[in-house]
Amino acid sequence: MVEPIFDYQFRLILIGNSTVGKSSLLKYFTDGKFAEISDPTVGVDFFARLIEVKNGTRIKLQLWDTAGQERFRSITKSYYRNSVGALLVYDICNRESFDSIPSWMMEAKRHIEPHSPVFALVGCKLDLVRAGATREVTEEEAKAFAQRHGIFHVETSAKTGLNVEQAFTAVTQEVYNRIQSGEYKIEDGWDGIKAGYARPSGMDYNLVEAESAKSTCC
Repeated sequence: MVEPIFDYQFRLILIGNSTVGKSSLLKYFTDGKFAEISDPTVGVDFFARLIEVKNGTRIKLQLWDTAGQERFRSITKSYYRNSVGALLVYDICNRESFDSIPSWMMEAKRHIEPHSPVFALVGCKLDLVRAGATREVTEEEAKAFAQRHGIFHVETSAKTGLNVEQAFTAVTQEVYNRIQSGEYKIEDGWDGIKAGYARPSGMDYNLVEAESAKSTCC
């Protein structure tokens, strides 16, 4: 008897300036917790989680948290190539982080080519605004940017969990839709989308996870 663990594996990358909240977003999405203290990402960190799209298809997400500092760009660029989706993350209380989004988007497109990635524009730290902090990026202008580029937009809070799930599921669903339409295909030599794993009944899931993780390098 063979039991499917997941049907597809998608590789997503989070990009944006340093300190915008990428690591906190991932921590909440994967662990359901908010990290009060978060050390800056050095190079790239890896997370994973299983989710289901609307028809019940099980997707394993490989999630790559990239450092925003310029000195790590040469490291993180190698991780773009095998990604099928990218979350463009900015801090709604930091204008510069939003103004940098076009360059992050252009860089992702350049390195993920010839594949066309699914993007989502994700504003972080909505809880700070609701607590009285100054908003430097309006929701309207972020939505306008997203509409111009035909991508999904959402504002989130990793502290309260507001819309965190939505940010990742929107990208995952769109990738799956493109597989169903034939726009995306599983290709040898590209890890953006891979076929899922199955296990014989009784096999330890963690063992299969470990085998899967061996293929996660750039």
